[in-house]
Formats: sequence, structure tokens, C-alpha cells
Amino acid sequence: MEHINWQHVESQPENEMQRLLHGRGFHFAESEHINIDWFSPVILIILYKEMKAKDLQRLSAQLLHKMTEIGFTVESIQVQFRCRDFAPTEILYGEPITDLIARENTLKYKINLGSKQNYGIFLDMKNGRQWLQNNSENKSVLNLFSYTCAFSNAAIAGGAERVINLDMSKAALAVGRDNHRLNGHDLSRVKYFAHDLFKSWGKVKRFGPYDIVIADPPSLQKGSVNIKRDYPKIIRRLPDLLTADGVALLCLNSPDLDLIFLREVIAEECPQAVIIAQISPPELFLNIEPERGLKCLLLRLNREPNEWDCY
Repeated sequence: MEHINWQHVESQPENEMQRLLHGRGFHFAESEHINIDWFSPVILIILYKEMKAKDLQRLSAQLLHKMTEIGFTVESIQVQFRCRDFAPTEILYGEPITDLIARENTLKYKINLGSKQNYGIFLDMKNGRQWLQNNSENKSVLNLFSYTCAFSNAAIAGGAERVINLDMSKAALAVGRDNHRLNGHDLSRVKYFAHDLFKSWGKVKRFGPYDIVIADPPSLQKGSVNIKRDYPKIIRRLPDLLTADGVALLCLNSPDLDLIFLREVIAEECPQAVIIAQISPPELFLNIEPERGLKCLLLRLNREPNEWDCY
């Protein structure tokens, strides 16, 4: 509780989703096993190590008191046990709210609590989505490993001409379509393909070339994605996928692989590429060991960068 920046929390609109505490940044030894998120009207505590029941109840009571004090309405406090098999969720206070709509930078997203480990969006990618929204006007975008299409929503909100979303999960893509509907987007500008990327290069290329390619693969997805094995396959395809002045946003969220890995793969598989910027996660998400946190590089092929607005 003492490590939460309450002044920052209070400065945000009540319905803006945000991380209250990022213990997994390992800056505070006593709370390195805890993340706390806010999805109005729900507080979600995520545990990576067991806590005593009385300590968990005390934390819940403190959060309820403080959030109410700053004027936020709390209807549910839930805890997700990432330290247990299947990441079960329990209710500590109030109603068992599972489905809700949260906001980020005026965009709306469906959030689902209690049924899966991931709830529908990755908060540490906020700056990446903001970059895309700022730079997507009249652009063609390829969104690989699109999950629930948060990047796609940011692109269309920024004026993208079209977005191609590719993910193996039909259910995730269905949520992505719902997110576009929530935001009143023109669905004719968005396509969804529930395919295995590594068996679908022909179809992906056929809809190109693209002004922007987003690659945000899962660290390890059994049976489908292995970063060390598969990221080189993606990067070597970039010259076939990008327009002459296109840009790729390459994301790496594995704590076991650093930027050196990504830079070396780029140098080996796409030597004509030039890294033009790194997009850092929001300050709250910075890791005491930055290489273990989220890493994002912007690159272009070996040409002048045109009008790109880079962080």
C-alpha cells in the first residue's frame, strides 16, 4: 500500500484502467509478489506467491478504504492466484463481477475476470498502443499475435486505412471484434484471421504490403510459439511484408531474453533493417532489471524515416 502513488491514481479518470502497484518490477522486496490493477469498479489483486488469508484481507480493507477516500466507487475486490494451477480467482469483497468495460485513452475494451489467466489487455503496452494511434493515419497495418485486437483498435482510432489481425484464437479475435464495435469503428476496415502464422505466410503477404507491422508474440505458447525458435522466422519476412518506407514494432516480453537477443536476430535475419527507436513501457512498469521487463523496438528498412513520430 505504501508504494502506491495515490496522487497519480487520483489524477486519472475513475473509469481509466490502470495498474495501482507493479510489484513485479522488483523495486520493493516486500511486495514483489503482488500486482494490483483497477478496472472500475473492480480492484484485482494478482499474487505470484501465497499470502496468509489475514494479510490478504487486511490488504483488501486498506485498498477499499483508500480508493473510497479518493472518491472511486469499489464494488468488488478480487484476487487471482497466479501462484496456483490454472490461476483461480476468489472474491474478497463485494460482487463477483466478471465482465466489464474499461477505458484507455478514450478507447473502450472488454475485460473478463475469473475465467482465464489474462483478462483481455496488457497494461504495460499502453505506450506502444499510443504510438500506433499517433502514427497510423491512412496506413495499412498488420497485427500479428493480435489477441483481443487492442493494437487494432488503437490503429483504427488513429485513422488507419485497414488492419489485418492474425491470431490462432477465434475466441480472442471475437473479443477484438466486440472491442471495435464498442468504439464505433468501421468494421469494413478490419479483417480477422484465426490462423497459425507460420503456416499462413502466403495469405499474410497477399494482403500486403503493410506500412506498419506489429509483432507481439507470447513468450511461450505450448504447441504454437517459441520465441527463440520463431522470432527469427518473423524478422526475416519483414522485407516481404513492409512497404518501402514501412515500420515494424517488435515486442519482446520474455524475462529470459534481452534486447541483445532481439538486436542480434535483426542483424542476422534482416541486416538491411535500421532500429530507429525504443518504446519504453509506462514508468510504473519499469523493472529494476530493465531487460527482464517489456522491450519494444521500432525498425525500418534502410531508408529515410519519413514522417514517423517516434518516442
